[in-house]
Amino acid sequence: MKDIEFPLFKTKVEGLTKQFDLINPEETREYFESKSGEEIKKLRDYLKRNTFIAYLLGKKNSGKGTYSKIFAEIIDKDKIAHISIGDIVRKVHEEILETSAKKEELINWLSQHYRGYISIEKAIEALLGRSTETLLPTEFILALLRREIDKIGKKTLFIDGFPRDLDQVSYSLFFRDLIGYRADPDIFVLIDVPEKVIDERIKFRVVCPQCQTPRNLKLFPTKEARYDKENRQFFLICDNPKCGEIRMVKKEGDELGIEAVKNRLEVDEKLIKQAFSLHGIPKVLLRNSVPIDLAKEYVDDYEITPEYIYKYIEGAKKVEIVEKAWVFPDDRGVDSYSLLPQAVALSLIKQLPEALKI
Repeated sequence: MKDIEFPLFKTKVEGLTKQFDLINPEETREYFESKSGEEIKKLRDYLKRNTFIAYLLGKKNSGKGTYSKIFAEIIDKDKIAHISIGDIVRKVHEEILETSAKKEELINWLSQHYRGYISIEKAIEALLGRSTETLLPTEFILALLRREIDKIGKKTLFIDGFPRDLDQVSYSLFFRDLIGYRADPDIFVLIDVPEKVIDERIKFRVVCPQCQTPRNLKLFPTKEARYDKENRQFFLICDNPKCGEIRMVKKEGDELGIEAVKNRLEVDEKLIKQAFSLHGIPKVLLRNSVPIDLAKEYVDDYEITPEYIYKYIEGAKKVEIVEKAWVFPDDRGVDSYSLLPQAVALSLIKQLPEALKI
């Protein structure tokens, strides 16, 4: 981001020379223990008796869900829940359409917990997309969120997608009281990812049409790639043996990259700025990029996101996948590297004990 200076976080540990393979789960755990063992212990001890609420604020496709998932896996996945507002709305949409009994159950619950300026019926119509003139009110979203939290029980919450609009930031200040977590500390986790990174994540993402596993042709390939001579395109083969060497495909519109979500990105940036300026709530700042001239000082080589290029070998009729350093201009025009999600999650783990005052 241009207007907020997110500090560089040093993940490099002097004297630690092992090159961890962050694709390997066992080596990933060793990586975290080696670089943040003290903070991991503090957080695990804290979660034996306490919980907290973290609001994840970052632009679309900034990795909010990925970072919180890694955090939970490393610290204690049984005591931590990631809640996506978008997922909740989609799940409720499916419930309403599935059976009349589930719809009635939802309406009964809302009648006891929803307080808002439009009726439950109109809010449900807006959720189903039948009313293009009515937006889902914040009070309705909060009620759905409360319902989901009641199902989960009292765990540490990483909330993704709230606040989503500028007028919702003030709600977040009283969120603990609204959901009954009166003693829990709350934290804003603000995520800075250059728009160039978001653009490439969207443009090159692909998904298996059968198992829905996501990958990225440029940044996160599968083990095998092939070449479509007719269309002069490289494509990935799903790694799942159950899918029978199926071709992974792009979603319609992804070729536009960030252009298709430009308005959303602008709102997200304003949200981050507004949250950054608030007093009285601790903030953890996560940065996904590092200038290439400072990389050696701050991070290890294996923590940097590579890019992958493809070469078709005519004689062997196969595709060779070549890994190289990915260099791009950040939002200030500085040539930079992107960090792998494990390195960003490490920054989260290292900063949280201070934010929680433990």
